[in-house]
Order: sequence, then structure tokens, then C-alpha cells
Amino acid sequence: MSTRQIKREATMKYLTPDTNAATVRRSSRRAVFPKRLDFSPDITDETVAKKKAKTKNEMPAKKRIKDEDELDQAANVGGLSAYELERLENIRKNQAFLSSINLLQAREDLHQTTRPKPSQRGLRPQSAVKEVLPPRKSLRLQNVPAEKLILPKEPTDLLHPDLTSVLKKPSGALHMNPINQDGDFKLPPELLQLFSEDTKEEKRKLDLKKYISALKNLKIREDDVVKVVKDRIFSAAFHPCSRNLLLAAGDKWGKVGLWNMGAEWGDDGVLLFEPHSRPVSSMAFSRSHPNQLLSASYDGSLRCMDVEKAVFDDVYDIHDGLKTFAFMSHDCSTLLVGNLFGEVAIVDRRTPGNSHESLHSLNTKAVRCVDVHPLQMQYFVAAENRTVSIYDSRYLKKTQSKAVSHLNGHALSITSAYFSPCTGNRVLTSCLDNHIRIYDTSLLTTEPPLIKSISHDMQTGRWLSKFSAVWDPKQEDCFVVGSMKRPRRVEVFHESGQLLHSFLDENLGTVLSVTAFHPTRNALLGGNSSGRMHVFHSWSEG
Repeated sequence: MSTRQIKREATMKYLTPDTNAATVRRSSRRAVFPKRLDFSPDITDETVAKKKAKTKNEMPAKKRIKDEDELDQAANVGGLSAYELERLENIRKNQAFLSSINLLQAREDLHQTTRPKPSQRGLRPQSAVKEVLPPRKSLRLQNVPAEKLILPKEPTDLLHPDLTSVLKKPSGALHMNPINQDGDFKLPPELLQLFSEDTKEEKRKLDLKKYISALKNLKIREDDVVKVVKDRIFSAAFHPCSRNLLLAAGDKWGKVGLWNMGAEWGDDGVLLFEPHSRPVSSMAFSRSHPNQLLSASYDGSLRCMDVEKAVFDDVYDIHDGLKTFAFMSHDCSTLLVGNLFGEVAIVDRRTPGNSHESLHSLNTKAVRCVDVHPLQMQYFVAAENRTVSIYDSRYLKKTQSKAVSHLNGHALSITSAYFSPCTGNRVLTSCLDNHIRIYDTSLLTTEPPLIKSISHDMQTGRWLSKFSAVWDPKQEDCFVVGSMKRPRRVEVFHESGQLLHSFLDENLGTVLSVTAFHPTRNALLGGNSSGRMHVFHSWSEG
């Protein structure tokens, strides 16, 4: 055996452990058995507490002292950490800075000036019944062939489809059935008594200081805001009775609402009717027969609501486009009606039927407003495209009628023009060029002089009714108009341009486009685009 082989065997013998002398050492992980959650009644809470105390005593002395100092410091400040203490200090500094610049007070003022919630009085919202449709099923999955659809015939007249005939109410008298009440509802007798009250308009002119004092006495309460119609108000009027405040309003879809303030019948004193199908552009109570309310609509119908008969009589009817009307006689039997096609019609209510006596075409595309002179009733003023003209009804022709006077100076479309209520010596016009103008018409010259031009924002936008400045029937030289200023308000001016009073209140939070004074009492109404009426009145008068 070689020496090399002997050395190799000796080395292997030395390195190989003796199996008989000692056991092989193995990892302790293999010898650990799964833990068991066995309940041991011998181990009590005292035993656990002793183990915790022992563990705590075995901690290093320095670390244990440090932890005890931190606990004592946290206990002194209510258990807050250093981070939380720094956070509270930053909050305190920020609050002090905001207080120094009065930002917190500005926030409180902003919350107080926010628009109040709209009044819930008046018409109640009707919950629409949702139609339950059958579940849709695929014809392909049912192996059913598709139905063959046949296209309808094309309309013969594509430029002027006859849509108004579908929406328009039938001609003839319509019964006064309130649509916000049950079918068996009868008109209350108190309403007939109010309409039948004999009233005489007292046209008195107060001293300007007394008039301003009377305006300041007009207040509005929360109960004086009521929803009278469902949609945007286009026209409104006060009934001339003095015993109670009774008013009417016409909305965008042909509905006419009556509101008797303080009444309990209806919805907070509101009764809603539907005599028309399109916007009620103009309305007025008859001066000789207070139980009658006349209203004109874009659908081409002019109706008279007669409370005694409980019907809406058909007074005048054309295809469509009625815009305005005015009384041409003291007994209110003759009417002057203007339409959107530049024509005026003279209608006599005593003549049977619903047609006109004569029809005259003016030199304009549309007649937006007409008003009759209070004393010389053969004269009337017409608001045309960009000019206001005064005509003599005795010399009207079917076409190319000549005007007596022209009130020039308007740059854009004119929304309204009215004679002063007592003498007719002034004409008040409202124009979309943001100006309200007053003309002197005491002599009815060819071009009456301009007295005053008042700058006023007339841009109400698409969804609000246009502003129209209207006279106070009790005051010859003062008028009222809505405003776009904030906070919302209604303004009263003198013919000299002086702002007499602005009606501001927390209950007034919207633009009142339609305004009117009461003919006999100290009261003012305003209508907005949601169908709500606001009434300012003297509390002493009720």
C-alpha cells in the first residue's frame, strides 16, 4: 500500500464522526410541535401579573427611567404627544391670523346674506305618476322576426307646420274649473262678492314727500310671497277692490291664477285655471264691470273671465300671435288689439261672434304694446320695432297708416309704451338699449320732445320676462320697474329721473320682471320667473 493511500484513509477516519459515541445534532424547529390552545385553570391572573412584573424588572435601568419620564410628561398635558401639541399650537396661530384679518366675520356675513329658500305657499307641487313599462325582450333571442316599420308621409308644408292648432283650446266659452282642485269644486261666494264690489278709482296726486313716505310704509312678509301659477309670469294685474287684495297672473303655458290674500279656500287662496295654451301676454280687469278679467295670449285668443257666469267667454280669435290690448271706451266694450305681425284690430264686444270690426296694418314687423290716451281716446300709442308712434284711430287704413307723432331716439327693440294715467301728457317707454325714456305729449306734435332718459339695465336674459316700466295709476309722474341689481330690488322713479325708493327685503331674492301698482290702495305687486307673486303693502291697511 502506498504512502499516499495510507494518509488519505487516516484523514477520512479522523474527519468522520463516530456514530456510536454521539448523536447527530438536529435543528430545534423540527422538534417543535404545533401549539394547543388549552385552558389551564391553574394559571390565574396573579401568575400573569407576576410574569409581567418580572419582565419589566429585567429591562435596562436607563430605558425604564426614560419611559417613565415620558409617561409623566404626557399625563401632565392630558395624554397628548409632542406631535399633537405642535398641531394644536398651529391651529391656534391660524385662528389668531384669520381673526386679525376679519375673515371669520366675513364668512358669517356671507351665510346671512345667502338667498332664502323660496316660499312654499300657494300651488302645491304635484308628484308625477311614473309609468311602469314592461321589460324589454330581445326579438332575436326569442327567434321572432323584426317588424317592418313604415315611415310616415312627409308634411306638405315644411316651412309653416300647423302646431298651434294642436295645442290651442277650442273656440267658444270654457267653464271655470280650477285645475288645482277636485272636479266637484265650486267657486266660493266670497270670490264673487269681491269681484262684484263697486269701486271707483281715485286718481289723487300726492306731494312728492308724502308719496315717498307712503312708499316706505310698504312692507313684505313671508306670507306675502305665494306661488300663483306654475311657470314664468308674463302678465299680472290688481283687482280694483279696496276691501281685500285680489290679484291675477298669467304664465308661460296659458294658465291664469287668482290669489286672494288671506283666504283659506284653494291653495292658500290660489285658484288656477287654464283658458289658453301659450303665454298670457297681457291681462286687465274691466273698469266698468269689475267681475270681468280679460286676457290675451300668443295662441291667438282673447278671452273674458266672467265670475258671475263662471265661464271664459271667447271675445276675439285669430290664428296666433296676440300680444297686447287696451280699452278704447270708458265702458270697456271696445278694444284695441295688437299682434306680432304688425297689425292692430278694433274689436267691439257687443257684436256677436269673435271677430274684429276692422284690421289695420302698421308700418312695422310687430306691435309689442298699445295704450290708449286716457282723455282723448281716439289716440293710441304703439310700441313698434325701434320707434314709438301715436296714431289716430279715426284715420287708420288697412295698409300704410300714417302716424300723428313719432317718438324717436330708440336704438333697439321697445318692450312697452304707456300714456300717463291721468292726463296723457307723458309717454313712458322701455327699450332694450338700457334706457327708460319720458316724452312730452301734451301737444301731440310730429316729434314730441324728450324730457328725460334714464339709464337702466334691461338685459334680463332668455329665461326672464322683459322689464316694462309702468305708471302708478294714483300718481301722474311716478313709475315702477324691476331691476337686475343685487341684492334684488324693485325701483320707483320720478319722471325727472330721481330714484324715489328701492324695495329691498330678505323675502325678495329673485328678479321681479312684472310689476304693477294697485289702482286704489297703497300696494305693489311683482312676479318672477317661477310663478311666485310678491306683494308689498301697508300693514295698517291689511
